[in-house]
Amino acid sequence: MNAIVLVLIGMLVVIAAIVVLKLHAFLALILAAILVAALTPGDALVAAKVADQTIGSRIATGFGKTCASVGILIAMAAVVGQCLLRSGAAERIVNSALATVGEKRAPIAFTFSGFLLAIPVFFDTVFLLLIPLGKELRIKTGKNYTLYVMSIVAGATMAHSLVPPTPGPLLAASQLNVEVGTMMLGGTIVGLFTVSAGLCYAYWLNKRLEIPLRDVEGGERVVDTEVRPSPGPSPGPSLRGRGVERVLPPMWFALLPIALPVVLIATSSILSQAFDGVKADDLPAWWVAIEPALNFVGDKNIAITIAAGLALLMMLQYGHSDAKGMRAGVQKALESGGVIILITAAGGAFGAILQQTGIADEFKRMAPDGSLGLWLIPLAYGVTALVRTAQGSATVAMITAAGIVGPIVVPLAAAGTLGFHPVYMALAIACGSKPISWMNDSGFWVIGKMSGMTEGETFKTSSMIMIVMSVTGLIVVTLGAWLLPLA
Repeated sequence: MNAIVLVLIGMLVVIAAIVVLKLHAFLALILAAILVAALTPGDALVAAKVADQTIGSRIATGFGKTCASVGILIAMAAVVGQCLLRSGAAERIVNSALATVGEKRAPIAFTFSGFLLAIPVFFDTVFLLLIPLGKELRIKTGKNYTLYVMSIVAGATMAHSLVPPTPGPLLAASQLNVEVGTMMLGGTIVGLFTVSAGLCYAYWLNKRLEIPLRDVEGGERVVDTEVRPSPGPSPGPSLRGRGVERVLPPMWFALLPIALPVVLIATSSILSQAFDGVKADDLPAWWVAIEPALNFVGDKNIAITIAAGLALLMMLQYGHSDAKGMRAGVQKALESGGVIILITAAGGAFGAILQQTGIADEFKRMAPDGSLGLWLIPLAYGVTALVRTAQGSATVAMITAAGIVGPIVVPLAAAGTLGFHPVYMALAIACGSKPISWMNDSGFWVIGKMSGMTEGETFKTSSMIMIVMSVTGLIVVTLGAWLLPLA
């Protein structure tokens, strides 16, 4: 059976299993992997050097490799996120941003603090953390509720898909052989463009669409917060945990678990590349001295583990938690992280099975001179957007698309015929995971219900701003691959 047909069958099985059969994403991906593996012809298996392996062992191998690549990162990132919430670090970041820019520029604070927090914390939680502040500002100013809601969405939703260690971009980077540090840097740069476009759209729409402040319908808040005036000469909204005043960690400490792994991974990667190929006798003495230690702390798994340790210390000091409370927080984080690891690893298994179909060779035959070039970027974007629109989850869309695109991109990049750095493909997948958010997306309901908007208003605001940011991201990524290929 043709490899492209097998890939389409796999994609349709994932979508149908989630949308029609209502299966969990983990089961849907495993089911698709089994079916595609069973349908893959023998000659393709011989070419992939897996003809002597059973279907189960082939799936398990892909599952294990992915888990080894991203498992620790996802688990430790979940711990960091939980500690940021329990210690008040997330609260400190938001309050400091508001105090810095002032009440009139609160949407800017919402957008960029939301982007920062959504790197280790899932989108839903960030939105629930920030929406009470948006409501309080609406009460104080009597206007701009549309702007406040959309600015929160703009920041948090893009970081969720663009910047590791959130699962989607982490898996996309892994499947395309992109270093985590490179994905972090690229995701942050593209994110600045996309959230800026989203914020501009929010200001534009706010003048044309006024959303009234209504009571929240149904549901229960994940973060128990209330609004109070913050101290200081410029009063504004702030968060207070569980109705009790508490000392928050200083800003530098609050940012440390987020910034430190980025700095360690990026520094190790940049310096290692700078001295790559230099003869041992020509290496500077300072580099010889620090290289072993830097390689250790700059390893992605070690760096995020150090960040988790710092976050746990912060929770013990500022979260009013004893050893029992800390265990409960870690347990909750690992429960949520464990589910994501299973889904991500299942996506890796699915991608490995797709690679064994010979899809890369099929595309080589279609374009033997490597002429696909930049056209692969909108292809990756379109596949991701199709899966996202059909089944609702941005993370599952990225995992599925990475499994489809990875077998095409990795051989081309290894042969030097891709024409640009594969990070651009990972970023295209990330941007493609935003449209179209509608009724089958859990985030659509979280935004709508917790902000008091109707379904129509939610689509006009959050769904449309995601489309604007997504298309902006596609343009930026395509221009980047063209003007700065890094190949």
